[in-house]
Amino acid sequence: MNVATVRTDPNALVYPIAGRPEQGEVMEVAEGVFWVRMAIPIKGLDYINLWLLDDGDGWTLVDTGLRTPSIRETWERIIESHLGGRPIRRVICTHFHPDHMGQAGWFVRRFDAPLCMTLGEWLFGRCLLLEQEAHPPAAAVTFYRRGGFSEEELEVYSKRPYDRFKEAVCHLPTGFSRIEDGQSLRIGGRTWRVMVGRGHSPEHACLYCAELGLLISGDQILPRITPHIGVYPMEPEADPLRFYLNSLGLFRGLPADTLVLPAHGDPFRNLSARLDQIGAHHHDRLRALLEALAEPKTVVEVLPVLFRRDHSGEHKFLAHGEALAHLHWLLGEGLIERSTSADGVHRFLADGADAPAALRI
Repeated sequence: MNVATVRTDPNALVYPIAGRPEQGEVMEVAEGVFWVRMAIPIKGLDYINLWLLDDGDGWTLVDTGLRTPSIRETWERIIESHLGGRPIRRVICTHFHPDHMGQAGWFVRRFDAPLCMTLGEWLFGRCLLLEQEAHPPAAAVTFYRRGGFSEEELEVYSKRPYDRFKEAVCHLPTGFSRIEDGQSLRIGGRTWRVMVGRGHSPEHACLYCAELGLLISGDQILPRITPHIGVYPMEPEADPLRFYLNSLGLFRGLPADTLVLPAHGDPFRNLSARLDQIGAHHHDRLRALLEALAEPKTVVEVLPVLFRRDHSGEHKFLAHGEALAHLHWLLGEGLIERSTSADGVHRFLADGADAPAALRI
């Protein structure tokens, strides 16, 4: 394993692995831990990192990639050329999102392997797979009307497909093997501890091996971007940012030299610095929101405060979800108030001119 140049800034992340695996190749990043990198058609992400763990007479797979023909073909090549004739004995999915769980059903059926997930992630994925409505239900349209979307935008939204999750995820088995926070898994003769984070998804499973000094962080901790934290029609009053920020403390006790293996971006060290950066990022966004809410604003009206990038079309719904997550955190802290106008639109207002000074996270 080649080692890249290490930067000396104590607050900088260190990327110790030189190079990346090409599509269809694997790269060993620690003894028995192999990096697989798959292209995905998701703007802003482009690739997902998946992990093969040597498990004696077989392999444990952590995350599977999106359900696409190219990823399926790539996995076929890897199975043929890199697994040494040993089967996948266990499939672990960090969470239910399609780029992580998309091929899980295929692997489970092909190798007769158990699917291991937290209960919340498996239930959420199964729920979305069973969704039968062709178009958004009335409650979903109402949710976005409250956020300040125009009637023209809502008309377009009401006609869009509502079951696209099924296109991106293979059918899941009706049974699974539950993993839980604090649980120890034996993989390849080593102990991996399950660490469950929240906010990005209901019960996101990370895996930590003290012997190897490795954390498979999934989407919970990423090196260059922050994971999406959003509120959506299925749980319109959710406060996921509170769950997420509270979850960061779970990882602060890990050793300073832990090598973090994220789902997007390159493996890195200096975890504590990254946790500080993520906390500061959300603090800055919350403060900007408070300052903007000196006058009442809808969720849509605060999008330019939080996002410089394009937030039209599909991106607008993602931006709305993330903005609402930050607004709900502020509501929970009693720093803003929410009112509902006669047309059913929600507006948010800072609770006093000194609200930004009271911000604490």
